[in-house]
Amino acid sequence: MTKKRLHVKEYFDGENFIENKVFTISKGKITAIDSDILKSDEVISGLVVPGFIDLQVNGGGGVLFNSTPTAAGIEKIMLAHLKFGTTAMLPTLITDDISVMQKAADAVAEAINNNVIGIIGIHFEGPHLSVAKKGAHSEEYIRKITDKEWDVLSRKDIGQILVTLAPENVSPEDVSRMVKMGIKVCLGHTNADFDTAQKAIDAGADGFTHLFNAMSPLQGREPGVVGSALLNDNASCGLIVDGHHVDYASCKLAIKTKPKGKVFLVTDAMPPLGTDDKEFMLCDRKVILEGGKLTSPTGGLAGSVLDMATAIKNTHQILNIDLGEALNMATSYPASYINQQSIRGKLFEGCQADFVVLNKSFSVEKTWISGQQVY
Repeated sequence: MTKKRLHVKEYFDGENFIENKVFTISKGKITAIDSDILKSDEVISGLVVPGFIDLQVNGGGGVLFNSTPTAAGIEKIMLAHLKFGTTAMLPTLITDDISVMQKAADAVAEAINNNVIGIIGIHFEGPHLSVAKKGAHSEEYIRKITDKEWDVLSRKDIGQILVTLAPENVSPEDVSRMVKMGIKVCLGHTNADFDTAQKAIDAGADGFTHLFNAMSPLQGREPGVVGSALLNDNASCGLIVDGHHVDYASCKLAIKTKPKGKVFLVTDAMPPLGTDDKEFMLCDRKVILEGGKLTSPTGGLAGSVLDMATAIKNTHQILNIDLGEALNMATSYPASYINQQSIRGKLFEGCQADFVVLNKSFSVEKTWISGQQVY
């Protein structure tokens, strides 16, 4: 592959804001960074930042992963998110029949095998959840784990696997088994008490899915799952900063409480993202978009239309978080959570050439993956 030399006028490398450097890109990676701006093939203006990494994506571009568990469906979802700077994602399957889980795994395997850009694994959000905290998930598919689920989770051709589960429905022994298989285990959609959550953490679970949402709250005499999330310094938390899922003050509290690097942004995006659609079908229920919020017929939240660029903008401008930190929450922190910090989430020599060009309004002007401009 021919080398490219890109003169980057301003960029954030994951640690510092730097001006006037040249990236040499070869075989999809940044192989050198130097100051010889006279020897470049292209000049990139705007703020260049590492590509965004979203570990919870249900849909986009009019496609719901559950309804279209195919490689083509995944590709359409990814294309919708490229416009908002996401360069790597875990397509997320919410609670469904085992046959849909199998098809979803097949789809991700095909996408990875065919080098569909940006697909690095799969997130199974369920089906081993709490009925009391099911949210928009279908109760009819919530179940205990069986050999059929283990068969799916044991696959080695679907990239990084992340599982969201309720620890009251999955034993510490099974959590430990998943962790030993290389699966990232997050607690979510759970009504567990603090002690039950702690047993799962002790067994190797190290994450919490969409903090504050669909989990037992922090109270004075019962810390709940939220208490466990905030207290365990080694555990990471996904956070939806859209102003609908979590009050901005609660977002600030989580970021203030957790050690740096342990809160990362997720979108929990649904099919309307990147389209003009105002509704979609979630299983047999119609979900309506109104005022930037997706709600099911019962009035409960059903995912979001948040994009990652807006999540960063909200974190920086509304939560008053330093811009570098807000960017890290969408780049290096999720990369670290899935143990890919050596190749993603930063713009250093040796890292994959995944980056985004932002304008002053935090809108995405260009997206690059593996050294190729894809938007």
